[in-house]
Amino acid sequence: MNGQKVNYQRELDRVLEQLAAAGGGDKAPRLLLHSCCGPCSSYVMEYLREYFRLTVFYYNPNITEEAEYRKRLEEEKRLIRAYNEQVRTGNFAGMHSTERAGTIDILEAPYDPQVWREAVRGMEDLPEGGARCAVCFRLRLLKTAREAVRGGYDYFTTTLTISPLKDAQRLNAIGMACARQTGAVWLPGDFKKRNGYRRSVELSQAFCLYRQDYCGCEFSREERESKRNRV
Repeated sequence: MNGQKVNYQRELDRVLEQLAAAGGGDKAPRLLLHSCCGPCSSYVMEYLREYFRLTVFYYNPNITEEAEYRKRLEEEKRLIRAYNEQVRTGNFAGMHSTERAGTIDILEAPYDPQVWREAVRGMEDLPEGGARCAVCFRLRLLKTAREAVRGGYDYFTTTLTISPLKDAQRLNAIGMACARQTGAVWLPGDFKKRNGYRRSVELSQAFCLYRQDYCGCEFSREERESKRNRV
């Protein structure tokens, strides 16, 4: 690529154009969507349910407090129930959705923070957003890819690129590497584009979602608290 950044939203556009031409409904491909939380998945689910039979894969061993993990998981489930009710009733008021939209399933992986601690061992003092985060991303995306293969999904991807703080170039590179390793098919994307992040904020407000201000790991929480104490 000669150092040039790839526009992963355009890459996604190409895939979606092909799928739209093929038709939706029962013919729509199955997508395993790794989700970090309800707020981040809100726009991504609204967007992708028009093209895929979606299953949300909730796998986040980086969340080091079980109470926080459960709270985020329950908000994810609550939002999915609300979206599925829209499909059932055909009432999409306030949504960027059409009759093409399908229902969404959720698949929860066992909560195992120890596997994350072992993966990032020795990286405790590295800055947030650096190599430790890359290891965390790979841990979660590789698990998603393996589950996609096991479950016979046509694609897998993640909601993580919606965050303005997360590098879509790095996340897509990790996703594609996991795809090569497992035989799964990576769906490219950069969901912050086209006001995706702003839309996620709007949806979070509309559904009164619990919106946390750190990624979930102990290091991001410590960084948040440190910044608060400096104010």
